[in-house]
Amino acid sequence: MLHEIRHALRTLLETGNGSIIDLRSIPLAPGEEDTILDALGCGEVHAKLNALGPSEIYETRFSGVWMVTHYNAENDVISRFIEITRFPNILESQREDMTTSLDALEALLDTTPGSDKTETHAETNT
Repeated sequence: MLHEIRHALRTLLETGNGSIIDLRSIPLAPGEEDTILDALGCGEVHAKLNALGPSEIYETRFSGVWMVTHYNAENDVISRFIEITRFPNILESQREDMTTSLDALEALLDTTPGSDKTETHAETNT
């Protein structure tokens, strides 16, 4: 498995194409998944998500190699993926959600005394 991850990380660096390994679709011997998790370790970035059930996302000790785990209501693992990518898709803000947020911020500014909607201090990425 580590060889496959190494190959996927090399491909990501060379082509920009990421990979996803579904650990629950691979027949693993008892304890093998834990061995893989131990080998990958845990890095600096860790996120928890609550959408259609709890999820945990963390970058392993290898930059660009992420562990994404989804749980059911009883906190049992229902799916686990190794994502080799710059940033897991599940953490990316959706355009529709950002549009809703922009509308909410504009409504808040409309009701806030003394606020000027044109005033900005944020830098934009170009």
